[in-house]
Amino acid sequence: MASFVRYSTEEEEKAEGPELESEDDEESGAESFLTDQEMEGWDPAEDFDDYQEDDEEPRNSPVLQHESPPAEDPSTSPSGQDASPYASTKEEQPPQNGRKRGQARARPPSPPHSRAQGSRSKRAQRFSSGRTKTRSRSPRKPQPVYSATSWNTEEDPDACPETRRFVPARPPGHKLNPDQTYTPLDLFKLFFSNKAALTICNHTNKQAAKNIAKGKKYPWTNITTEEFFKYVGLTFFVALVKLGKISDYWKKNTIFSVPFPANVMSRDRYRAISWNIHMSDPEKDGENDRKKGTPDHDRLFQLKPLLDTIKNACLSFYHPRQNLAINERMVAAKPHSGMTQHMTAKPISYGFKLFVLADSSNGYTVDFTVYTGKSQFVSGVGLAYDSVMSLMNKKYLGSGFHLYVDNFYTSPKLFKDLFSLNVGACGTYRDNRKAYPHTDLNALKKNAPRGSIRWIREGPLVFVKWMDTREVSICSTIHPAFSGNTVKRRVKTQGDNWTTKCIPCPTPIMEYNKYRGGVDLSDQLIQYYTVRYNSMRWYQTLFFHFMDIAATNGYLLHKELCREKQEEPMSHKDFLEELTAQLCGVT
Repeated sequence: MASFVRYSTEEEEKAEGPELESEDDEESGAESFLTDQEMEGWDPAEDFDDYQEDDEEPRNSPVLQHESPPAEDPSTSPSGQDASPYASTKEEQPPQNGRKRGQARARPPSPPHSRAQGSRSKRAQRFSSGRTKTRSRSPRKPQPVYSATSWNTEEDPDACPETRRFVPARPPGHKLNPDQTYTPLDLFKLFFSNKAALTICNHTNKQAAKNIAKGKKYPWTNITTEEFFKYVGLTFFVALVKLGKISDYWKKNTIFSVPFPANVMSRDRYRAISWNIHMSDPEKDGENDRKKGTPDHDRLFQLKPLLDTIKNACLSFYHPRQNLAINERMVAAKPHSGMTQHMTAKPISYGFKLFVLADSSNGYTVDFTVYTGKSQFVSGVGLAYDSVMSLMNKKYLGSGFHLYVDNFYTSPKLFKDLFSLNVGACGTYRDNRKAYPHTDLNALKKNAPRGSIRWIREGPLVFVKWMDTREVSICSTIHPAFSGNTVKRRVKTQGDNWTTKCIPCPTPIMEYNKYRGGVDLSDQLIQYYTVRYNSMRWYQTLFFHFMDIAATNGYLLHKELCREKQEEPMSHKDFLEELTAQLCGVT
C-alpha cells in the first residue's frame, strides 16, 4: 500500500517550526507534535546524544514511497557556517532531507486541526525531556538448514538397505504346554497367580485394620484367596452386565433385579473389599512417602508387587511375531494425581498414560510402562526416544523385528539407533521437526495430483511424501520408497460424477497401515468389556486395568491354543462369561 505525504508551505513551517521524529517512529508510525513554546526552550544538542548512529544499509521496502529532493550540501549552502540541520534559526529552516545518519529527521507537520491546541502527545513530552531512545530489534529465530538434495519421484529406482534376518530369542507364539487343556480361569491365573492373590489379601487385611483403627466403622473379616477371586469374578460380572450403579446389582423386588451377585457375596462385603483392596504393604507405604522429593521415592510403590507380576507374565507366556507397534494407552481415572495426563486426541482424554508394546498380528500386550513424569526418563534425548528404547529389550526380543510408531515417536536418531540393534522401524513424521529433509527442489506441491510421490534416501533412512486427500509424510528403515503398489480411491470426474481409480501408493505407507494398529487392537479388545470401577484411589484404578490386561491376554492365548489345535475358539464375550462363572465358583 502506498504511503502519501503532505508537504507544508513556508508559511506553515514558519508558524509552527519543524516537527521531529525519532528513528523508531518511522517503524511504528507514531507522530509527535511540538508547539512554538516547546521549540524555544528545547536544546537540540541534548537530544542529539540520545540518538544512536545507524551503520546499517537502508532497507529496500516494497512499499511505494515519494521521492525526496536531494539533500543540499552544507559546504555550498548560503550560510556556509554550520553543517548541522539543527543550527538553523526560526527564520532559516534546515533542508528537510539533509540530515546525517544518527540525527533526527525533520518532518512536515500535520494539519493544525489534527490535534487540539495545547495538547501534547507522550512522544512530544519525551522529546522535550530528552528521554528519547532507539527501539532494539529482537534477534531472529534460527531457521532450519535446507538440504540441497532433490526429491525423487516414483519413477526413480530406490536402493533399499539389506533386509535384516528375523532371529527371535524364542520361537514366536504362546509358551504353554500344547498337550494340556487350559480353562479361562487357568489362563487368567497365569497373570493373577495364587501367590500374587495371597500377597494382595495379606496387604488388604492390614489396610482394613489400619482404617478401622482410624475410626472407620464397618464389619470386617480377613479376606482369603478364594474370596478374593470371587470379588474379581463379580467385578467382571459388573463389566458384562451394565447397570446404573453398584448398588443396583443387589436390588430386590424390582423388574431390574439381578439374583447372581447376591448369591456370591453380599453388597456390604463387596463394598468393604473395594474400600480396602491394597497391593503394597501399608507399613512400608509410609517409609516410601517420607522419601518424596528424593531419587529414592518410588511413585509406583503402591502398585507393586502386582505390577511386576503382570509384566513378567506378559513377557513369559508369549513371544511376539516380527511386526510390533508402540503407542500410548490412556486409562480413565477419576482421581487427580501428579501422574494423570490430558491428551485431547485420545478417546479417553484424561487419565493415566501407559506406553505399550503390542504384537501387531493379534493385539497381545507384550510389555508396558506406566508414565510417572519426565523424571522417569533421564537420558536427555527425549521422552519418545526413551519410552521406545525402554520397551525394545533386545535380550528378550531378539533381532530382525519391525517396529511401527506414529509421529510422536519417529525421529532419525531413534530409527538409526534401532537399525544398529538390527531392528527396523517405520512411522509417520512431522515436517516441522529438525533433521528431516527440507529441500524445495522437485518437492511435492500443494496442488499435486492424487497419488504423487516424492522421496529422499539418506543411508538406511528413506523419507517419503505422498499426496492422498492431504500430504502424508513417512520415514522407514525397512522398505523401499515405491514398489509399484496401488490403492483404490474414489475421485470426482467432470460432471460431478464419482469413479474408482487406482493410484500409486508408497510401500512404507502400505505396510504402515497394515501393522500400525497393534496397540489400537489391544485397546479395542479391552474397551469392549472394560472393568471401570470409579475409585478415588489412583492405585485401585490401575489395579482394575491390570485385570483387563490379564483377561484380554488370556483370551488371546486361548485363541492361539485353539488355532494350533485347529479348534474353534470361544468369542470374547463367551470367554469372559466362562471366566466370571469359574472365578465365582458356580461351575
